[in-house]
Amino acid sequence: MITRFREVRLFGAFLCGLLLLGCSGSPEVRVRKDLPNILVLVADDLGYSDLGSFGGEIHTPNIDSLAMAGMRFSRFHTAPMCAPSRAMLLTGNDNHVAGLGRQALEVEVFGYEGHLTERVAPLPEILREYGYHTYMAGKWHLGSQPQYNPQALGFEHSYVLLEGVGNHFNGISFFGPGATSNYTEDGRTTQWPEGTYSTDRYTDKLISYIETQKEDGEPFFAYAAYTAPHWPLQVDKKYSSKYEGRYDAGYEDLRERRFRSLKDSGLIPEEAELPALHPSIRPWASLSEEEQKRESRKMEIYAGMVDNLDENIGRIIHHLKEAGVYENTLIIFLSDNGAAGEDYFSDPEIRPYVNPYFNDDFETMGEPDSFISYGPPWAEAATPAFRYYKEFTTNGGIITPMIITGPEIGPAGTSEAFASIMDIAPTVLDLTGIPYPETWKGRSVYPMRGESLVPVLSGKKSSAHSEDYVFALEHAEYTMLRKGDWKITNSTRPFRESRFELFDLSRDLGEQQDLRLQAPEKYRELLKEWEVYSREVRLQFPR
Repeated sequence: MITRFREVRLFGAFLCGLLLLGCSGSPEVRVRKDLPNILVLVADDLGYSDLGSFGGEIHTPNIDSLAMAGMRFSRFHTAPMCAPSRAMLLTGNDNHVAGLGRQALEVEVFGYEGHLTERVAPLPEILREYGYHTYMAGKWHLGSQPQYNPQALGFEHSYVLLEGVGNHFNGISFFGPGATSNYTEDGRTTQWPEGTYSTDRYTDKLISYIETQKEDGEPFFAYAAYTAPHWPLQVDKKYSSKYEGRYDAGYEDLRERRFRSLKDSGLIPEEAELPALHPSIRPWASLSEEEQKRESRKMEIYAGMVDNLDENIGRIIHHLKEAGVYENTLIIFLSDNGAAGEDYFSDPEIRPYVNPYFNDDFETMGEPDSFISYGPPWAEAATPAFRYYKEFTTNGGIITPMIITGPEIGPAGTSEAFASIMDIAPTVLDLTGIPYPETWKGRSVYPMRGESLVPVLSGKKSSAHSEDYVFALEHAEYTMLRKGDWKITNSTRPFRESRFELFDLSRDLGEQQDLRLQAPEKYRELLKEWEVYSREVRLQFPR
């Protein structure tokens, strides 16, 4: 099947050469109806080892079935936060080029506009121009103004939460007294139906969109941008009760069990060592009995959210099979960043807004008026092979599970090849035969920084990137750059180039041994690459 896709791709490129308008934003070439459907499933803040197929104990049979049929990527990289990851996913480009240099910051500075900019051509917009139906349900987080709505950027149908977080059961917002979350459907304001659970609702919407126009036979691009298992931790008790007592031994115990399971699953080397915990984490044994009880309950609810997420993904899979289109659908599953270590209920700036409407009482944990998150201890347990968690540019913040399966992609198995969230859009375009434009809608656009993973998916190559490929990130002054097996990273603020640490990832996935002094030439080489990257994305630090 990949061979057939490649033939179509070459044919499409040939026609684009004849029909230049097709490559400049007004395509006259339409895709063939037998090209693959594309389904992108994004979990929000899911930890690296949460899935059964990635070493976890949570019940995820539907997602695991995708892993068994396709390819697991054990070294898949994202941005360290939600919005920049989503920008990179839908553009194949760096978050600064796309306009999301820093989450929740909107200023008139290159790279920090707070929405997708005209420097990029969004993937859904390209696909729709070439004849794909394009659907989305879930979290948008890429601009709240109408001109930056999914409806304006290529999605034919969309049902979205515009902000980065919302209550999972109702429309009450966390961003001010009496405020409500902002939802739109097809670009028009809509209200959240009280009592409806987020993951269920988004799944219902996406299935309805796919069902609506199935008769014309045109391929579809469907994007499920779930808000689970993002805090606040909320889910029906029928899901969380499955895990009652499962985590009573504590987060250190879970971390060690997950670490061993990752080795047994072949996702990390047998010689890998368990990294040191973040210094803020209290040992489980030092917690009181009441504190341990609360902590265990947090993780039970979190596991229930992941369980529900898997159930809903199973619903989509079942629908595709019933509709007879599953065999011709490329499915990509990923998490948008590392496990979440935030605890915003205790944040002095946010707490005044949250307190009047929500609580963290043990008796109501998981219910609509409960606001809890599982914080650094459980986040560290979810990323046992790596250092730290979401927000940081250490491996724990940016390496997440990814699975790709679809028509004759194989052989099935696990790839240790470096891959990033910027590679998704190039991969989709490669498989569909649609070129990325040099100009789009009358404007010049930046070339994608990501590269197609088709060579890896087809089994023809072990890596999609050359040995000297450079991947770099900056978000809120946390920074990293990787070239081959070497990485420099900076996890302190304010940013100072002199604070970069150097790690050899071929021997130290946990980033425990700083080799600046032992490998000064390599250190200088990567610092020069950082200077190049900084110029290319016009790196700045606005406030």
